[in-house]
Amino acid sequence: MSSPPVARPDEVRRHNRTTLLRLLHVGGPSTRAALATELGLNRSTIKTLVDGLAEAGVVEEKVPRPGRGAGRPSLLVLPQPHAAVVLAVDLQVEHVAIALVGLGGQILGRNSWNLHARTRTADEVITHVIESTRVLAGDLGVEPVAVGVSVPGVVRRADGLVHEAPNLRWTDVALGDRLSAVLRIPVLVANDAELGAVAEHLRGAARGSSDSVYVSADVGVGGGVISQGSSLRGGAGYVGEIGHMAIRPGGRACYCGSRGCWETEIGEAALCRALGLPEDTPRGAILVELRELGLDADSAAARLEEYAEWLTLGLVNVVNLLGPELVVLGDLLTVLPESVIRAIAEEVRRRSLVSRAVGGTRIVSSALGADVKLLGAAEVAFEVVLDTV
Repeated sequence: MSSPPVARPDEVRRHNRTTLLRLLHVGGPSTRAALATELGLNRSTIKTLVDGLAEAGVVEEKVPRPGRGAGRPSLLVLPQPHAAVVLAVDLQVEHVAIALVGLGGQILGRNSWNLHARTRTADEVITHVIESTRVLAGDLGVEPVAVGVSVPGVVRRADGLVHEAPNLRWTDVALGDRLSAVLRIPVLVANDAELGAVAEHLRGAARGSSDSVYVSADVGVGGGVISQGSSLRGGAGYVGEIGHMAIRPGGRACYCGSRGCWETEIGEAALCRALGLPEDTPRGAILVELRELGLDADSAAARLEEYAEWLTLGLVNVVNLLGPELVVLGDLLTVLPESVIRAIAEEVRRRSLVSRAVGGTRIVSSALGADVKLLGAAEVAFEVVLDTV
């Protein structure tokens, strides 16, 4: 029987360096002692790693603000945002946002613009993203080293091909290849709900949870799954189209070709119907209506009763299928009245066999707000950056 391969010392050092840097990137400032404990390394190894990163300008050490404790405070190791900067792009149906994000997750600068029928074509969007990135990078005096893009559609992670983004009217758009050909840096493209799940897992409401699901309701409905601490992607990256679970036989026609999809019952148009608003009501008016409704729990329960029932039914299916300990609600679902969310959470726990088995799946709103998919896009870009910094 052959012996397992032994890692070379330089490979071990690189692994330890990348692991330490990732810990600082996600967890924030830390002392050398805490890093040694977290990574299971001795203090001399930590010293060598930190000294090397500091010499390269990737981290710095600072004395923390004076506290009440006695004795000399330990130095904090801080990631330096400008040591590695990535471009994050959040492409939505009616809006595009870009941001340059530094090591540690700090947003250094951003830009955004609205989309209309003419400007929603792939050519227009790609051109505008490239031009806006160059302007923003020039203003900040930085150059991104990788790109992460969030898209509301079915994406092939291997090369960033947008197989289908129906609400954008995109089919087979080679978004990753087209952006990388111009920007000449790595480009990673992923489904928006998957990136929402990644962001919440690393920096938001699902931090510390190894099994969670992010459910996003906008014009469309999607889901992202974190399983045992990692993003669940499937064989080709096509995982998370939970908006197309058929939950209402004979229901409304869906653009996917089916009927009664969850998306037709809890998406933006469905929410407008529940509120008694025209389906083309501007987003701002929907938010105002929901916030006013939240002031009266009884009225909220009555007006959103059917909507809440369809949301509950879908969440029961999601929990029974995936068994998460936590479900994070994103986009329009975060603006639902708290009383409605509490009632839905209780119903899911009551109706779901799996929820009862795991001690009650928690259902909470996103902690990252409108930046959730930008931050998720930044994190997938950093996946290819941290071992090269």
